[in-house]
Amino acid sequence: MTSPISNNFLLYNTIASMAKSMPALGKADNGANSVGSSTSPSTFFAMLMNAMMESMEQTNTGTGTAPQTGVQAAAPSLTTPLTAPLANSYNPAITIPPIDKKEVPTAATDTSDLKFKPTQFIKLDNTLEGKLGGTAAHFINAGKKYDLDPNLLSAIAIHETGNGSSRAVNDKNNVAGMMGKNGLRSYASVEDSIFDMARNLRQNYLNEGKDTIAKIGAKYAPVGAANDPTGLNNHWTKGVSNHYSKLT
Repeated sequence: MTSPISNNFLLYNTIASMAKSMPALGKADNGANSVGSSTSPSTFFAMLMNAMMESMEQTNTGTGTAPQTGVQAAAPSLTTPLTAPLANSYNPAITIPPIDKKEVPTAATDTSDLKFKPTQFIKLDNTLEGKLGGTAAHFINAGKKYDLDPNLLSAIAIHETGNGSSRAVNDKNNVAGMMGKNGLRSYASVEDSIFDMARNLRQNYLNEGKDTIAKIGAKYAPVGAANDPTGLNNHWTKGVSNHYSKLT
């Protein structure tokens, strides 16, 4: 049986003999290229490939193996990746668990006009933009679950995110400025953020008797708060009220 080393030696001898028969490289022949005017690079390559095939056939004959027609040798497998992994590539091991959409019933202390009511879906859907686009159903479903007017939830989200354009909603899916232990909270989805906002409003605002946007804003975005150095909270009640009136 012929070893791989013998095969390589035979192939080397074949290529070497062809190289001797070709014109010497680097010598000019009436202004022609280095291979010669009668032999183009493509012709030389074809001759080289033909010699390699003849060498393989001779090897197969010597080992008693009949040459196979139309069968290509398997390409060698790569032992190293072509490119190194990106340092900032997505790591699927880092995930944000979905929120617990726990039940929070409406308390008797809620005498507001901000409970759930039918919403003009098409109007709401056409109003929401950016990262909020296509989320109208989430606002309606969250409103049903926590007995809140979907237009109120939408108005707060539009004001807080600049209608889906803020960094908070684009980087953290946070539609309502909700805070966590380490600052602005991150959510697995915009839907989770909408439901968490609705739960918070039902549990900590409407059920505590805060029955108007102004009363909600006094706690939700208090004027002079330490985390509002630029005074944006001064415009919260008016901004949310304007968005709410446009939706209703």
